[in-house]
Amino acid sequence: MTEYERARTMPALPEHVFDQVSDVSRLDAWLPDELHVREEELPAVTVHEDRTGEDESALFRAEKDQQRVEWGTRENGSYAGWLQVSGIGSGASEVTIHLSFFDEDHDPGEQAVHTALDRSLERLAEQVRLRVDDAG
Repeated sequence: MTEYERARTMPALPEHVFDQVSDVSRLDAWLPDELHVREEELPAVTVHEDRTGEDESALFRAEKDQQRVEWGTRENGSYAGWLQVSGIGSGASEVTIHLSFFDEDHDPGEQAVHTALDRSLERLAEQVRLRVDDAG
């Protein structure tokens, strides 16, 4: 098993960040460009990966009271992950994202994962900023 984790501070209230990450219809706005999530009957979702051209059955759960989302493959158990939003005061949040790969064939490697996680957190911060600016 291989695990990766990244974190980023965002200048937004935790509930604004969580609203963005917990909405399945908004995931494509901040996930890596090559991943696309289609909602089924939650917690069931389908993840399409452009790199392989394959669809994978997965689960997606959002726990509002914990400000946490969790996901993972449904049938083969090749990967799982979570994202935690924590308030750090002064209207800011820290977002931590964690991935676990249980199947080494599914792990794209440390550099690729870190790049994807950093880019996803950057895109998430931008989406949150746009929503907060539109609401304000």
